Amino acid sequence: MTGPYEDHDWPVIESNTEYETGWYDGGYDLVEQPDGTTKQYYWAALDPAVVIVAKSGDELVMVEQYRPAIGEHCLELPAGIVEDGESFTTAGARELREETGFDPSGISLVEDFWCATGVLRHRRGIVFAEGLEPVEVNHDSNEFLSTTTVPIDEALARAREAPANDATIEGILLAQADGLL
Repeated sequence: MTGPYEDHDWPVIESNTEYETGWYDGGYDLVEQPDGTTKQYYWAALDPAVVIVAKSGDELVMVEQYRPAIGEHCLELPAGIVEDGESFTTAGARELREETGFDPSGISLVEDFWCATGVLRHRRGIVFAEGLEPVEVNHDSNEFLSTTTVPIDEALARAREAPANDATIEGILLAQADGLL
């Protein structure tokens, strides 16, 4: 990257975690800016998450669930937290089995990236799953969701319907861009 501030290393003078919820930590870093002033940059740190684009014939496997944070029922791609020691692909296969009852014979990483870099310390991986075989569903105690399928040629339009979900739209678009759908 080039620009007028590329040589400034943005030193962190202090880092404070102000709260820990078990789901995420929040706090700020006191940072020296390029002009010598300091500023508190607030952040929330979340564990990495995986989003699964699961293709079954001419359909995508999706889940419907209520999201209390926005008070809405949502149609989404299956997703979940990456557990310690897991890769995005291992976590994606596990989450797909647990949430939807499908075990993929093939799973690959489409993309991994930082989310909402102005405030979050959170990585997201998008994986593509195919060759789905039915297995037993094993929902976590806080997962109240149902599995559905959506024709691939309707998936993006359905994902854009309110309430739209960023991870679902990203997953579909990235899989389409890579020629997977």
